[in-house]
Amino acid sequence: MELLFDTAALPERDRAAAWMDTTARALVTTDCRLLDVARFRARLHTTALGAGRLSVMSYGPLRSRRTPGLIRRSDPEHYQVAVILSGRQRLEQAGNRALLHPGDMVFYDTSRAFDARVEPDETDESGSESLLLQFPRRLLPLAESDLARLLAVPLSGRQGIGRVMSRFLTELAAERHRCGPQDLARLGSTAIDLVVALLAHHLGDEHADEPSRSPREVLFLRVTTFVEQHLHHPELTPAAIARAHQISLRYLHRIFQEHGTSVGAYVRDRRMDRCRRDLSDPGLRHLPVQAIGARWGYPGPSEFSRAFRTATGLPPGRYRDLAHAAGGDGRRPFAPAPRPAPAPGR
Repeated sequence: MELLFDTAALPERDRAAAWMDTTARALVTTDCRLLDVARFRARLHTTALGAGRLSVMSYGPLRSRRTPGLIRRSDPEHYQVAVILSGRQRLEQAGNRALLHPGDMVFYDTSRAFDARVEPDETDESGSESLLLQFPRRLLPLAESDLARLLAVPLSGRQGIGRVMSRFLTELAAERHRCGPQDLARLGSTAIDLVVALLAHHLGDEHADEPSRSPREVLFLRVTTFVEQHLHHPELTPAAIARAHQISLRYLHRIFQEHGTSVGAYVRDRRMDRCRRDLSDPGLRHLPVQAIGARWGYPGPSEFSRAFRTATGLPPGRYRDLAHAAGGDGRRPFAPAPRPAPAPGR
């Protein structure tokens, strides 16, 4: 588990900005206001769990808001489940309001606006500590309309399935350094399965017999989520993907064939989508073209230029010029006219 943030070495004036920057990279973008700058202290540890991520957070009193504007600018489309270990928190989302104490759990959605507050406890003004599990929304097999009923609703972590979930995450956080990457990926799958059990329990018996996704469909979703999270690695090959999920290369190819594509084509298409988006973004105009290629898995400029030209019919620099001339805003990638089909016989 990597230590991403600690205020110990920061001056007071830099703490709010540093906290917002760190949580934006590790969790989700929010607008944060410290309630007591002079006494604010914060630490954040995080570790990858395959498609998910587990964070251990401690922080002083603050207000954190995720607005519709921030969602439009950046949304990882994740669900999050928090376990409150100490302190007192408030959360508002989707018309629900939760006052959370130690032992409580809460479920929320990065694609919806929320307002969260960490308040001083009557006996301890240091703030709050919590565990936070986040994972792609598409991995939950439950209907979004049903899940909306549980957003920002206090869920007990003191008994039943809630206690199982809470203790699992607590022990996982404590023992993570004894687990290898593949162990953590498998434990991440278990954590998401426990979230499904927890939420289905609170939704009621009418959802107990709902059909769930097949194991092969769940595996495909987890593999594609893994690909999305590792597009920046040049070594993201089909063999590496198969090893990370403890399956054979042949089985991996078969799963993608069932979805009308291949592993290599899927990785290539997703990388190109990210490159086109970044080349169209005025806010990234300062980055050299080769830097954008490198950030999405193309370490060499010639390799990136060749792959980009093959995919779009244009060199990346020309694509960028046309995108900005057309008013690209970085949210909807500019699409050039299709390449003309080759003449017969050529």
